[in-house]
Amino acid sequence: MTSQAAEEPETVAASRRSKITREREQEFFDAVLEQVRECGYDSVTMEGVAASTRCSKSTLYRQWRTKPQFVAAALRSGRKVRFGGIDTGSLAEDLRQVARAAAQWGRKDTRLLSALGHAITQDPDLQQALREALVDPEICALQGILRRGVERGEIAADHPALPYVPAQMFGVMRARPVLEGEDADPDYLVRFVEAAVLPALGLT
Repeated sequence: MTSQAAEEPETVAASRRSKITREREQEFFDAVLEQVRECGYDSVTMEGVAASTRCSKSTLYRQWRTKPQFVAAALRSGRKVRFGGIDTGSLAEDLRQVARAAAQWGRKDTRLLSALGHAITQDPDLQQALREALVDPEICALQGILRRGVERGEIAADHPALPYVPAQMFGVMRARPVLEGEDADPDYLVRFVEAAVLPALGLT
């Protein structure tokens, strides 16, 4: 009896979750992340997301018990590799293509990262979700591009600048809005690659 009673709440919860379609779930995720970008993490409430998506607050709480869990799930839902398919046969041109691609999504990601601010230092799961969604896939893709450059003989495997390329690329996207009040657009990022990244790697 005890075992059956323990299983019943899980069965009910699973049944409730199944009633929300994947499309509706993504609508919730998009809404909460947009509110984070626009208002900042601390200002986002489950009530506000419920109102913007025309659902009941209890619906959201049945799916995600707390705001951090909700936002973490939303971050993980958007995980994608945005320049994983880049392979022109030239490391220098690959990095230019990375710059152009990064500029297309960098503004939204930078706003999201800034809006999460202090919260990601306080919640390990939220921090991990952010890394899984916005950092790790791109770093892995970029490391793959660099590895192919090494395999083609364009650069030595032990070149001292190789480990710092991800920090250069991601750092400049985050830093320009703070330093200059402007987003890192495609032209800016390509110029940065040509003026700073390629020379550091000994490429032209």
